Amino acid sequence: MATKQQIARINDVLYEIHRDTSAELSGRRLARVAAYSEQHFHRVFQEVVGESVHQYVRRTRLEQAANQLMFDRKRPVLEVAEQCGFASLSSFNRAFKATFGVTPGQWRAEEQSSKSRPYLTDDEIATAYQRSQSVQLPTPNLVELPAQPVAYVRHQGYGRSIRQAWQTLQVWAAAEGRTFDLQLGLHHSNPTWVPLDRCRYVACLGIDKPVLRRGIVNSMTIPGGLHAAFDLTGKYGELLPYLSKILDDWLPSSGFRAKTTPAFVRYRKNHFLAADERFDLTFYLPISLW
Repeated sequence: MATKQQIARINDVLYEIHRDTSAELSGRRLARVAAYSEQHFHRVFQEVVGESVHQYVRRTRLEQAANQLMFDRKRPVLEVAEQCGFASLSSFNRAFKATFGVTPGQWRAEEQSSKSRPYLTDDEIATAYQRSQSVQLPTPNLVELPAQPVAYVRHQGYGRSIRQAWQTLQVWAAAEGRTFDLQLGLHHSNPTWVPLDRCRYVACLGIDKPVLRRGIVNSMTIPGGLHAAFDLTGKYGELLPYLSKILDDWLPSSGFRAKTTPAFVRYRKNHFLAADERFDLTFYLPISLW
């Protein structure tokens, strides 16, 4: 079983991977981030994350590429491949087809509605998805956000089990004498094509002083910059269809491009903690003009 120190060091590596997937993310470089020998690093990463560092980096880059291809249809495939860290178009094409079953060009050409949405296998979310089709999205505000230091707990899988991550963070905040006001949820995965049990979510709490004792709870900084901000309310099961609607409908016609930093929500009411499972939040999508 991984120790708290090992979890903390691998969390530093995960932060480095998600901070810039186009960067050089070799095992040697990431082992230096973790302060391990390369051989030991690979063993610890596998134990903590459940897959090899090569598989994790590759999957992260391909998920990001799938987003870029679908929501920025005018960008050349080669440019998407390079932005997502692939050295050549041929290697990108092979990896993409092996993961998604189609070439990048075929993926982009298919209508989004024709793709199988993994989250529709959840009956509760599928019902909410049907309701969402007749709901008009709110007009977003464009806001420039500062970078935000946070304490965080990572979680794999999107569902009610996320409550465990929030409870862990809640207990930690009480023990540390910290307020539990600024609750943020990072969405690393797009559930339109990532199975719910493979989606990566991060429960975050805004902090104003460093985390001194790291383990299950670690610290990082959420990048600032220009974001489209959508105010959303509803109940458990309705959020993912709303986010999918923003990415499917609003983003392609907005004139903006989604950046490679993760989207996140700021909770005014957190449905993973609320007894009535209702949410009141703002969804922040990082965007740019090019």
